[in-house]
Amino acid sequence: MADDQDRRDQQQEDGDEHHLRLRTLRYEDFADIEEIMEAVYPTMGPWTRKQFAAQLNRFPEGQICIEDNGKVVAAALTIMVDYQRFGDKHTYDQITGDGYFTTHDPNGDVLYGADVFVHPKYSGMRLGRRLYDARKELCRTLNCRSIVAGGRIPGYREHAAEMTPDQYIELVKRQEIYDPILSFQLANDFHVRRVITGYLPEDRESKAYATLVQWNNIFYEEKHQPLFGGAKASVRVGTVQWQMRRTETVEELMQQVEFFVDALAGYNADFAVFPEFFNAPLMGNFNQEYPAEAIRGLAQYTDEIREAMQSLAVSYNINIIAGSMPVYDGQQLRNVSFLCRRDGTTENQHKLHITPDERSYWGLTGGDSLQVFDTDVGKVGILICYDVQFPELSRVLMEQGMKILFVPYWTDTKNGYQRVRRCAQARAIESECYVAITGSVGNLPKIENVDIQYSQSAVFSPSDFAFPHDAVVSEATPNTEMTLIVDLDMEKLRELRYEGSVRNYQDRRLDLFQVHWSAGAARPQGRQEPEDQDTA
Repeated sequence: MADDQDRRDQQQEDGDEHHLRLRTLRYEDFADIEEIMEAVYPTMGPWTRKQFAAQLNRFPEGQICIEDNGKVVAAALTIMVDYQRFGDKHTYDQITGDGYFTTHDPNGDVLYGADVFVHPKYSGMRLGRRLYDARKELCRTLNCRSIVAGGRIPGYREHAAEMTPDQYIELVKRQEIYDPILSFQLANDFHVRRVITGYLPEDRESKAYATLVQWNNIFYEEKHQPLFGGAKASVRVGTVQWQMRRTETVEELMQQVEFFVDALAGYNADFAVFPEFFNAPLMGNFNQEYPAEAIRGLAQYTDEIREAMQSLAVSYNINIIAGSMPVYDGQQLRNVSFLCRRDGTTENQHKLHITPDERSYWGLTGGDSLQVFDTDVGKVGILICYDVQFPELSRVLMEQGMKILFVPYWTDTKNGYQRVRRCAQARAIESECYVAITGSVGNLPKIENVDIQYSQSAVFSPSDFAFPHDAVVSEATPNTEMTLIVDLDMEKLRELRYEGSVRNYQDRRLDLFQVHWSAGAARPQGRQEPEDQDTA
């Protein structure tokens, strides 16, 4: 052993290159650990040999180190705990079992950081970041809910006479003050839950205060998953770029609808998406000299078509976004999209914003409610055409947990289409969701106000490294009848929200602005998902 130590010392004196290796600690590493702790904690003292042995015996996988040419130069000590046993008002000795890790629970839900230390000779080499990254990997591997730690704030001693711990922490967050521990933790995606008093009474630098910090494992899964019907990591969406063609009966129309539903179901799609007013060819059965009368005539078919599409959703085991159809009720004409679930249930979303053309030709009226829909693959929203050009709507949906936004549209010219497309792309980025848009192509020469069509169906994603470089998952050939089938990775959305290059959801200045639904309107339905809440 003495010869090995002499060799290691000689290597460092001779200036040999570093040879860093991450591994778990071993009993024979105690001398190196003791040396580092004496250098890092001169007033607090190192672990005893008995404590070190107990830590390795109870949870060997959680005791991680970095060695350089065989000598340990940095380490992180960790335990698993049932966090509810201790709560937020614990002391260091309580949660670590006086350093013997008797509190370790292999069935615990939280990884608790007991200690991290780096030899002063290796400062500036970012070894602490490597240890934190290893802890995060361990947390994911063990499927722990989060990493929690009580962090010392040694820099507080210099400011204790002029500010409270809370004020000090706020200035550290704003990088007005540098704290050697808290600043590092914040830079590694930890957030402060609260201040603990009396955490380490002997910690004079921190005045016995500590920050309770937490990092959430966004890939955590509940221990007891259902055998069937659990959340899907990948959702398959099929859009129908619909060819407008002369159709005189509902039966003819539904034959074409069933063709596409059958095709998409054959590829095991979770959703089939149809365009706005896909049933417009049936308007040819009514007087074209009065467009308002013709579209009210079209509304007579809506219930029949909706029921037929609901039957297809069940028969083909696929959720259908039934484009949109006119609904005439109480002398009010509305544009309504139907979600036909494969479990046999149906819900609807009215178009809220009416274009000048729809108002003047047809006398359409906008709806007054916005809804997030629960489906067997997650929460979705529907905005019909013009509605996607109003960013407040997707913001409200996002705050209620929406992950996929469907936009059935009808546009007659390319510039009209570009408004829908560009706004849909913006919604995907700002609301951190996927957006699927689809419209109709072709023409209907003898049907007033729905005579020409322009469409290029597409599916958009947020813009970050995990997604396509242009934030376009896929897009159809313009003005061609076809389907578009894409797989959407839902885990990437969770990763983006907490670990993305930018984090729109988390970085919103709610102290400056918020979107509020009007008290006179129907309140948005749905609720925030558990993943958006603190979990420890």
